[in-house]
Amino acid sequence: MQTLNSVDPASATGKTKQIFDALQKNLGAVPNLMRVLANSPAALNAYVSFSGALGEGKLSAKTREQLAIAVANANSCDYCLSAHNALGKLAGLATDDLALAQNAEAADRKTAAALRFAVEVVRKRGLLPPSEVETLRTAGFSDGEVAEIIAAVALNIFTNYFNHIAGTEIDFPVVHSRSIQ
Repeated sequence: MQTLNSVDPASATGKTKQIFDALQKNLGAVPNLMRVLANSPAALNAYVSFSGALGEGKLSAKTREQLAIAVANANSCDYCLSAHNALGKLAGLATDDLALAQNAEAADRKTAAALRFAVEVVRKRGLLPPSEVETLRTAGFSDGEVAEIIAAVALNIFTNYFNHIAGTEIDFPVVHSRSIQ
């Protein structure tokens, strides 16, 4: 059950209206997460700004979506898992890639290393030994890319927890989280 109200895009004003208009143009809709976040224009703007900044980084859109899927699954957030499966398809990920990401796996070893690292960050609340970073370097990630992976995990933890508390109604084809080995 949704515990926080949704903001109707037709009644949005100011920065919230600008964000909603951009989402409508880019996605063809204003996702429920954004409508609920809009109860606080500051929270909505923070999410959009953080996400936009990561979109200008070195990690590809595909990798960012795979990270979001792995983190959503680790946090049992069906809203984010559903949303990022849909967004992952838009970014060009195949159905097999989406399923693998949910298990913190990928067809290529570099992305697989990032996904495993991300899930370990979630499981261990960021308290990882230096060897975990070295594993990413060995897989081919620069320190800047490691920073972006950590930032992507943090951004997705925010939306996962927000959706748990808000009970955001899923407005994408539903994908359920599952435990991974």
